[in-house]
Amino acid sequence: MGVQRKGHIISHHSIQDLPRLLPKDSLLIMNNSRVRRARIYGTTEQGGQVEFLLIEQRGQAQWKAMVSKAKKQKPGRTYSFPGEVGARILDIENEFRILEFSPPIDDAYLDRYGHMPLPPYIRRQDTPEDSGRYQTVYASHTGSVAAPTAGLHLTEEILGTLKEKGIEQAHVTLHVGIGTFLPIRTEEVEAHTMHTEHYTVPERTAELVNSAKKQGRPVCAVGTTSVRTLESAWKNGALQSGDGHTDLYIYPGYQFQVVDQMLTNFHTPESSLLVMVSAFAGKDLIETAYRTAIEERYRFFSYGDAMLIQ
Repeated sequence: MGVQRKGHIISHHSIQDLPRLLPKDSLLIMNNSRVRRARIYGTTEQGGQVEFLLIEQRGQAQWKAMVSKAKKQKPGRTYSFPGEVGARILDIENEFRILEFSPPIDDAYLDRYGHMPLPPYIRRQDTPEDSGRYQTVYASHTGSVAAPTAGLHLTEEILGTLKEKGIEQAHVTLHVGIGTFLPIRTEEVEAHTMHTEHYTVPERTAELVNSAKKQGRPVCAVGTTSVRTLESAWKNGALQSGDGHTDLYIYPGYQFQVVDQMLTNFHTPESSLLVMVSAFAGKDLIETAYRTAIEERYRFFSYGDAMLIQ
């Protein structure tokens, strides 16, 4: 779906039309974070199965995780995992558990024994096909528990066509955390708080963005995670390269500093992602676009269709 903010024009396209829809002088920014096979299953001493979603590694042996049957999973409980690995709960942090594994596990272990962390609204077990489908073609830095799904639409062929047209491409890295799954539960939209996520802006990306902004060329962010990274790293009138952490929450009234165009999926109700696109395009226009998408039988959410907001 094409969504023109000026004139409130909605149009319908295939993703293969993207090279034609983007201005020739655009700069395309993509999030190259790779999804970790972060869902693993442990067995209790009593023989029950418990599901863990590993959110973040802390040191060599410790991981922050979300856990099923959470009320029963208390400090001191132990579990066995495939490959003769054991773990115990050290502590509780809000809705998370801190696990210590023995021996320590890493991404190589998870690649062998872990499962793709499909969103909870996909009510099935992951399959071998998901290992490719739930990963962008340019994913290169492992650390996300959810895919930056707008990038799933971009194939090597489309990226090649964009390059041939002269559209510059660059990457940022933002490791998508559990905040992607969490709905807004506060009475007022503004009172919601985001979980902190780690990001990296390469020096080349900062140089390209700063050059584009000085020249008045449009910056198109692929996905809300790219938007949050770019807006978080914009300081003192320029995009800053390097590592950082962000809990930036973008809601209506926010003044965008970097992003001029956005390729994004259709998001779940009551999500911070839907609030962000409403801040970018205007609440009324987004509501119209979503009603149109329902009427036209667009597919929603992670494996669904996309909209280009310009």
